[in-house]
Amino acid sequence: MIKRFVSYYKPHMKLFILDMIAALIVACCDLFYPRIAQNIINDYVPNKNLQMLLIWSGGLLLIYIVKMLLSYFMQYQGHMCGVYIQSDMRKEAFARLQKLPFKYFDEHKTGSILSRIVNDTFEIAELSHHGPEDLFLSVITLIGAFIMMAQINLLLTVILFAMVPLIVIFAVLLRRHMNAAFTRSREEIAEVNATIENSIAGIRISRSYVSARHEMEKFDENNARYIKARDDSYRVMGYFFSGMGMFTDLLYLMVLFFGGLFFFYGKINVGEFAAYILYINMFLNPIKKLVNIFEQLQNGMTGFKRVQAIMDEPIEEEKPGAEELKDVQGAIDFKDVSFAYEDSEEESHTVINHLSMHIDKGKTVALVGPSGSGKTTLCQLIPRFYEISGGEIDIDGKDIRDLTRLSLRQNIGMVAQDVFLFTGTIRDNIAYGNLDATEEQIIEAAKKANIHDYIMTLPEKYDTYIGERGVKLSGGQKQRVSIARVFLKNPSILILDEATSALDNATEMLIQSALEKLAEGRTSIIVAHRLSTIKHADEIIVLTENGVQERGTHEELLEKNGIYAGLYRYQFRE
Repeated sequence: MIKRFVSYYKPHMKLFILDMIAALIVACCDLFYPRIAQNIINDYVPNKNLQMLLIWSGGLLLIYIVKMLLSYFMQYQGHMCGVYIQSDMRKEAFARLQKLPFKYFDEHKTGSILSRIVNDTFEIAELSHHGPEDLFLSVITLIGAFIMMAQINLLLTVILFAMVPLIVIFAVLLRRHMNAAFTRSREEIAEVNATIENSIAGIRISRSYVSARHEMEKFDENNARYIKARDDSYRVMGYFFSGMGMFTDLLYLMVLFFGGLFFFYGKINVGEFAAYILYINMFLNPIKKLVNIFEQLQNGMTGFKRVQAIMDEPIEEEKPGAEELKDVQGAIDFKDVSFAYEDSEEESHTVINHLSMHIDKGKTVALVGPSGSGKTTLCQLIPRFYEISGGEIDIDGKDIRDLTRLSLRQNIGMVAQDVFLFTGTIRDNIAYGNLDATEEQIIEAAKKANIHDYIMTLPEKYDTYIGERGVKLSGGQKQRVSIARVFLKNPSILILDEATSALDNATEMLIQSALEKLAEGRTSIIVAHRLSTIKHADEIIVLTENGVQERGTHEELLEKNGIYAGLYRYQFRE
């Protein structure tokens, strides 16, 4: 773990080394003051040596100016070194998230992931800067203080430094408890973040159902667990800091008592006793820093482990020798396909069981059937959002597992019922279909999606800010923006998953016209509950939990008087 942490310093090693050099010089500057004070008290003042008093006072002033400049560098550039490391770590973790399978996001809350990327990396940045710098300063100061104090009186120095092993043993014994406590604290704050994120995302639902009290209860429950975790961690910290405070007080007592005895018996003089008191303060400062390092270490390393947990998640691996999907015709074959969601390590939920069917290239095929029959899941298996449990899915005779995911997904366009628009402008969201598209191409896509005329009525037109998740647009407008996005992508295979089910009839007719344009010349798979929207499909396939039950055109299925005919009559019973 330490080796892994240190690897993040490599790109910024020059700045890190400069920070350490600055810390070394600052530590040395601190070591000079007590010896100069000793000479002033013992020699220059009693002997009225004004010249030497002025010279060494000027020397001290120069030392303090150098120390000030170096301290500024450490505070500024030292912190920036930590920020750069934090930035690299965030970038690496975010890049990893882009490659993780959808299963990971199904099992982890958004707020928890966000907490790792934001909160944990901040603690890591604090550790990456203050940790090495404070540790280096502490070690140099302790060693320097020992040398300087030993020159005054070795026996007294040994007596005082005998306390150091006791302090170290005390800190090590509490370290394990602090680590466990801070880990629990991290987990609980992630849960609080997840609860807040979920509540904010669903604020309109909670308001409409007047469930603010219920949301507060959920928050209070998670918040109480967080308080309990922090209580445990701060209790251990209380033991740690109060114990360290006691050791600090004992050191002061020891230097006063033993230093007084040594002065009483003539082993040291007044100047040396004064220097000794100044050095003991210098001796205590690095110990206090070491105490702070333990807190930073617990926070930072706990956060680092949580961030590295993301880095250790298995990504979507490509099959060795995977080829790109080119010149797509769009014929799709399902060969004895099975799929099950894994609820846990021991349990799984089978959604598709030994399904086989063929979809001709360039045809529009509609999937209908009861909820839970696997229609949406089937659509998600084609672009490999999930891996099939058994069987094979082919596009133009090629197993999709032998193709690169990038080329596969580049040739598939999806429009779902739950439209996701990114925070930004209308132009940003349409251009997401092709980030290299020209303004003319974006406008043409909007026209095909029947949204251009509406956009031109807006004050900022295509530069109109649509809010988080497109909250400033209606459901139909969001849907048409998403359709424009797919027009711009221009895929060979189109998947429409309940694309119009949440819309009113007038809006549905407008969008249906856009979807028909979109489907022209492509292999299109439409999942629909409103059977009126699929009457003109080239083929309708009826899926149940037992697989394909019926297939044919609208008229053929009505003549069969089977499942489809029953569904159709039920929807249009009036």
